[in-house]
Amino acid sequence: MSGQLRLLDLVKPFLPILPEVETPLRKVTYDDKILWSFGAGLCYFVMSELPLYGIFSSDSSDPLYWMRTILASNRGTLLELGTTPIVTAGLILQIFGGAQILDVNFDLKSDRELFQSAQKLLAIILTTAQAVAVVFSGLYGSPSDLGPGVIALLILQLIGAGIILILLDEVLEKGYGFGPGISFFTTLHVSQQIIWNCFSFHSSDYGRGNEYTGCVVALFHYIWVRKSFSGALMEAFFRPHLPNLMQFYATLLTFLATLYFLTFRVEIPVKSTKVRGSATSYPIRLFYTGAMPVYLLSSFTANIFLTSQSFFHQFPTNLLVRLFGTWEAREGTNQLVAVSGLAYYLQPPFTISEALWDPIKSVIYFVFVVSACSIFAKTWAEISGSSPRDVAKQFKAQGISILGHREVTVLKELKRIIPVAASVGGAVIGLLVVSSDLLGSFGNGTAILVAISTIQNYMEILAQEGFSASSMQQYLRA
Repeated sequence: MSGQLRLLDLVKPFLPILPEVETPLRKVTYDDKILWSFGAGLCYFVMSELPLYGIFSSDSSDPLYWMRTILASNRGTLLELGTTPIVTAGLILQIFGGAQILDVNFDLKSDRELFQSAQKLLAIILTTAQAVAVVFSGLYGSPSDLGPGVIALLILQLIGAGIILILLDEVLEKGYGFGPGISFFTTLHVSQQIIWNCFSFHSSDYGRGNEYTGCVVALFHYIWVRKSFSGALMEAFFRPHLPNLMQFYATLLTFLATLYFLTFRVEIPVKSTKVRGSATSYPIRLFYTGAMPVYLLSSFTANIFLTSQSFFHQFPTNLLVRLFGTWEAREGTNQLVAVSGLAYYLQPPFTISEALWDPIKSVIYFVFVVSACSIFAKTWAEISGSSPRDVAKQFKAQGISILGHREVTVLKELKRIIPVAASVGGAVIGLLVVSSDLLGSFGNGTAILVAISTIQNYMEILAQEGFSASSMQQYLRA
């Protein structure tokens, strides 16, 4: 490492021009974290609602319609790309670091900062590449109709919004907020979508008269205008093309099931080697890597779908492109779905009846999601500083040992527990995702799992930091 040029060192020339969020010099108070989080959330909502200037047409089908919730993106807005570049950049660099393609020592502050800068630089590069790909894919109209000026304007808007989102994520992750920004933005998007799907008064006509988008609002509307009470209930529970009460209860069931599995953990009894008689427990959760497996899975499939759709738009008759995926608009929606090829089998069946109609595709999708989540969870634990060896190092540094085990056997015991918890937890997350997709939850199962995990983490942070002691709460009581 002394005289050799590392791959990571190639980032150094870009450091002076990379936008940077300063690490707080003092501990950020609970109330300040609330204000920073509120500000970041407000910026996110504004960008997610501001339409892109210069769009020629937005009537084309949407290739990422059913993945927009997990990507925290909105069609035709500044946040068209959402968190995709951030997640993809993190995934690539973590894999490179874990595979030792990047020579990085996370124990050194300088290496950690250089790694974070590399991740930011790669996220900006990916934002630029994806912005160009989206505009030239014809999503906003034919490039020949748009013209060079409008194309450049659209690309610059997407890049600018993407960089702002990268910096907002950095603000929250560097201690000004309660955790990573990507999960925070996804949680905001899921919450917004659930509220909209339940209580929206927006109306539309699908050949059955005027109907409200919100399923709860629609229930009372049907009871009021329909002659048959049972018919009104059936329509509220099973209406197509609009949110219905079955989807609401499927979302609620997914929420409760995830909360149930979040309580699963193995308590490892530990003792201090420095303080005599001091004993406690070290929890290993079933969801050891949190929602990261589904983030990685979503990033992986989103990039496949974007690439497949872009190639299919340009070369619809090419055999290799068609093997990768052929795409058509789903009837009654602006949802672009794969109808054959690799992308078709990586795409979830959207209803139970659709799953039964093509059982081979359903089995392949089930095996893919469960296996991928399990592998991603185990791999992420190894490369993200949460492996048995990393935990054993933390134990040694803090003077902690497992009860009934000598210091030399601590690593062996952790190797017996942590990889199993990570892989089994990832498989359970995959099962929840598939179940939620089949039941037709609002958004998709992946996004709901991320939101629930994030909310649960925030609740733990609130308990640790002492919400009752905050000055804001005292002010509200005054």
